[in-house]
Amino acid sequence: MPNTVLVGAQWGDEGKGKIIDVLTDESDIVVRMQGGNNAGHTVLVGKKKYVLHLIPSGILRARKKCIIGNGVVLDPVHLVSEIDGLLKLGTNVKGRLFVSQNAHLVLPYHRSLDALREASKGGKKIGTTGRGIGPAYGDKVARVGIRLADLMSPDRFAGMLKERIRVNNIPLREHGLKPVSFKGVLGSYLEAGERLKPLVTNTLLMLHEAMEQKKRLLFEGAQGTFLDIDHGSYPYVTSSSTTSGGASTGTGVPPNRIDRVVGVMKAYTTRVGEGPFPTEEAALGDMFHNMGREFGATTGRARRCGWFDAVLTRHACMVNGFNDISVTNVDGLDQLKSINVCVAYKLDGETVRHVPPSTLDLERCEPVYETFKGWQCSTEKCRSWKDLPLRARQYLKAIAKVTGAKLSSVSVGPDRKQTIRLV
Repeated sequence: MPNTVLVGAQWGDEGKGKIIDVLTDESDIVVRMQGGNNAGHTVLVGKKKYVLHLIPSGILRARKKCIIGNGVVLDPVHLVSEIDGLLKLGTNVKGRLFVSQNAHLVLPYHRSLDALREASKGGKKIGTTGRGIGPAYGDKVARVGIRLADLMSPDRFAGMLKERIRVNNIPLREHGLKPVSFKGVLGSYLEAGERLKPLVTNTLLMLHEAMEQKKRLLFEGAQGTFLDIDHGSYPYVTSSSTTSGGASTGTGVPPNRIDRVVGVMKAYTTRVGEGPFPTEEAALGDMFHNMGREFGATTGRARRCGWFDAVLTRHACMVNGFNDISVTNVDGLDQLKSINVCVAYKLDGETVRHVPPSTLDLERCEPVYETFKGWQCSTEKCRSWKDLPLRARQYLKAIAKVTGAKLSSVSVGPDRKQTIRLV
């Protein structure tokens, strides 16, 4: 497999972790390129369920190496906890997980500021996970962030941390919130840093040396296209580049070394948090939630659910340059008599087939649907394209056509075996 970038084509939660796990079999190194522990990738292997937040899903494949790139904002205490959690499940990361020394740190004051800013918005909340990701990226852009390399130098880290806590405790005190303790943070972070020291390296050089050796790279995106800071439904977005371009900025691998871009999308649409959602359907959400589906891996929040939106996925295809797409959660639609697909919007009486640049306009869009007959039988045991019901195949062909990309795989359940490869 050539160097491949895999990104979400919707608002995240598309099932990227599972598809990464499947594609890792054909890769040598899996690289996480952006985001933080606000993302959650779930992989089911037999009876073991793995929920990963920072570590690439490729870690579940023996002998594969994984890298957390410079574009990630990293909570070292959480990363140590995640490593320990994998060890309890029988997966050792020693010699296989490496972390960029240039990754910026998420610190406790980032989480406090995240909660403070969200509360101050009142009815205009963005719906963040509260993990401090936005404030951490804000410090990075403001050039006052602390990086993992700084944590590796205890004296330097202590000096930087003391100053940043002093500055950030000011607004916390002003709003009657508990200030962050310098001694408490220093101790826990230095302890985590000591644990992580063997993993910290110059991942830029590591990746370029790997490419010289003809190693195959797989870049793992977090969140989804419409949470991208530049191309998403702003301001209801995350703080990083979640599109395919983030693979270069978040790792140091130039665009001309990327050979393939895979988009992952659900057979319907979901999102977590606030913001416009033209195809949202309460009854559909109730059905999924009653089935025990569509709850966030990171927050546990019930996801908002709606019909497949081809206007969004066409836009995602254009922004990311998808070579092919993987459609997941097909089994979620098994019991429906009819299934809607949004092929256009109505905006101020006009039919539009593109995503409006303004979120205010997107909020006013009404979906134009094409309706398909459901297959009303289980797809969970299907293991080939021919095994799928005819109407399921017709539906999948239709959403691939309206999206404008080639269909490369179909997922009919959470287990890695429940994946039908077409390419």
